[in-house]
Amino acid sequence: MIRVALPFHLRTLARTGAEVSLDVAPPVTLRAILDELERRYPMLTGTIRDHVTKQRRPLVRFFACEADWSNAGPDEPLPAAVADGVEPLLIIGAVAGG
Repeated sequence: MIRVALPFHLRTLARTGAEVSLDVAPPVTLRAILDELERRYPMLTGTIRDHVTKQRRPLVRFFACEADWSNAGPDEPLPAAVADGVEPLLIIGAVAGG
């Protein structure tokens, strides 16, 4: 069971708690997790990544085991602690402006 922590605005949109659990078959990658997240919560489709290109939205960041995975390849396996459900994948809404 994969744990995914969502930012406030996405959990409000999905009408869920701060963390969701997903069944993702190995290998556990960002693409696999986001595909399952959008399948289970279709209202999140297009909010984390672009509808067409499936590229990460500019102000969305991914963290796993205290490391920034935002620019990692979508098919790169995530750390074992995330794949085993020990640590959550954090989806963070970045803040910009000045």
